[in-house]
Amino acid sequence: MAGTRAGGLKAARTNRLYYGADFYKKIGTKGGKIGRTGGFAAGEAGRKRARIAGRKGGLISKRRPTSGTRFRSHRRTSVGALHEPV
Repeated sequence: MAGTRAGGLKAARTNRLYYGADFYKKIGTKGGKIGRTGGFAAGEAGRKRARIAGRKGGLISKRRPTSGTRFRSHRRTSVGALHEPV
């Protein structure tokens, strides 16, 4: 039953039986308390770091540029023509 909904429910029931009804609350609390960094893009410095990383990834992108004007929208209308933003 591993990897199925039924197996997950059975494991949850077993965990609550062995470790108490608040088992998931306890492990969630522990995980929240040990976090120190806040993630890759946390804070002003993190947003700057994320912007720089995104720029680097975009510059080395292997995707071919699209044809037409640079800021043209690629959404199509019901008749199939390219939609020009107002």
